[in-house]
Amino acid sequence: MNVIEIKNLTKSYGKARGIIDVSFNVEEGEIFGFIGPNGAGKSTTIRTLLALIYPTSGSAAVFGKDCVKFAPEISKEIGYLPSEVFYYEKMRVKELLEYSARFYKKDCSKRIKYLAEAMDLDLKKRIEDLSFGNKKKVGIVQCLLHEPKLIILDEPTSGLDPLMQQKFFDLLLEENKKGATILLSSHILTEVQRLCSRVAIIKEGRIIKVEKISDLTENNYKKFKVEIKGSFDKDHFKVSGVNKLEVENNTVSFLFKGNINMIIKKLSQIEVSNVWVEEPSLEEIFMHYYEKED
Repeated sequence: MNVIEIKNLTKSYGKARGIIDVSFNVEEGEIFGFIGPNGAGKSTTIRTLLALIYPTSGSAAVFGKDCVKFAPEISKEIGYLPSEVFYYEKMRVKELLEYSARFYKKDCSKRIKYLAEAMDLDLKKRIEDLSFGNKKKVGIVQCLLHEPKLIILDEPTSGLDPLMQQKFFDLLLEENKKGATILLSSHILTEVQRLCSRVAIIKEGRIIKVEKISDLTENNYKKFKVEIKGSFDKDHFKVSGVNKLEVENNTVSFLFKGNINMIIKKLSQIEVSNVWVEEPSLEEIFMHYYEKED
């Protein structure tokens, strides 16, 4: 079952670009990554999905229901954390969270206490006295307090120190094990690679790839680093399937996709002192896709 279904979703702002023919699905129980640089269209897609803005054309459904027609009903089962959070400055954290909980018509007091302790959040402080990072913690607790079936996160870790990021990831994995589906939008590729099973890559408002993380990082590419004895022709490794070729002194590094025997043959033709072969990071693969599209 697909929790999110987006088909040819387009949002135009007059002559300005929004998103164009965006299509992808998120399966029930999945942690799905949505990646691209700032301005690529991630937030526009999410805001359209949440019916905060309306699409120019195309459609989006959540839990099998049109996201615009059934927005109030759907919102009860969604936890949303925007990239920037803004609250009533004079309210205390506890007051704000209790106020938020009333929208779901359920007692969330134990849940609020549990999440606040997990994120080391002081419930007694006023919003105006919180740092940017602590305001983000309030947003995280607010997002999760009603135990939503779908969690949508837009650049969620900005402002959090590494320790808090780890605690936040632990909470997300805990919710996922309980059955929650997660859409994680980010330009920080390491956190997407760490948490997600599949990913959609967006560029200039268009989806350029939807792929399993395992396929991106394991099956398609290998990262080579070769130490070579003596002099060699810098063009020796300029063959089909080699990308991101870099030469520094007697060390050559590159990404490779294709028949591995071709590279082995090339290595056998020169005197090599050492070879490393590893999986490239998602960031290296991501940059390759962007450069390839260019």
